[in-house]
Amino acid sequence: MAGKNHKKETIPHLIYRFIMIAIGAVFAAASIELFLVPNQIIDGGIIGISLILNHLLSNTVPFISFGILVVILNIPFMFSGYKHIGKTFMISSLFGIVALAIAERFMHHIEPFTTEPILATVFGGLLLGTGVGLVIRHGGAMDGTEILGILLTKKAPFSVGEFVMFINIFIFAWAAFVFGLEQAMFSVMTYYIAFKTIDTVVQGLDETKAVFIVSDHYEEVSEAILSRLGRGTTMLKGRGGFTDNDKEIIYVVVTRLEVTKLKTLVHDIDPQAFLTIMDTQETKGGRFKSAIH
Repeated sequence: MAGKNHKKETIPHLIYRFIMIAIGAVFAAASIELFLVPNQIIDGGIIGISLILNHLLSNTVPFISFGILVVILNIPFMFSGYKHIGKTFMISSLFGIVALAIAERFMHHIEPFTTEPILATVFGGLLLGTGVGLVIRHGGAMDGTEILGILLTKKAPFSVGEFVMFINIFIFAWAAFVFGLEQAMFSVMTYYIAFKTIDTVVQGLDETKAVFIVSDHYEEVSEAILSRLGRGTTMLKGRGGFTDNDKEIIYVVVTRLEVTKLKTLVHDIDPQAFLTIMDTQETKGGRFKSAIH
């Protein structure tokens, strides 16, 4: 039986992907060296553990830098999870981690941008989230705790997200003992800002919404969506659970800026229409293009 042919990644796209991972690593390194470390603020995961260990070992073992610790702590997770994350993901992740270590080393002696903790928290979190988000968006990762979570939760009664949260609770509690409670609270804020920024970078700024519309005037509504919003629709077959009548359900994807216009358009035609609006992780293919009308 012949195997499936998989299209290989082109050289230009591969180069572009690794350039973007390198840029993400530089952003993360800048956040750590120019905002977080000078203010004794940490992030969660392997980066947070490495920052704490670097602080504790800086006097006794000065040759072990933050960058070296990140590489040492991440590599076992990358190799142990090789079968689950794949060769491409592992290579991209290792490249991002090494790039982070090298960039951090070059920035180590640069003066910090601010010594004001709240500014370091906000801008450090934004810059770190942007950097890590770029790495994730282009096929890599810089935190082995999520890979460990994938491995450990296969037979465990909790999710990867719950495992990572559980680990981070201990990391921030450890930070409270090492740096003090106030710095630990700043660290939690940094982690939250970075987490939200990662979502924005990975999902993109053009957030889309999937909308289901149930209306007796489905033909008129569908035509209005096409003519006034420029969005194509898909008709789905349904049946009312209470009336047992056949229903036509309109499915359409719009940008978040078009949601209000869509709701007004639908209710102008049919005030009794039922709408369900959901977030979408990503929209690709078909004729969908982001547009503002």
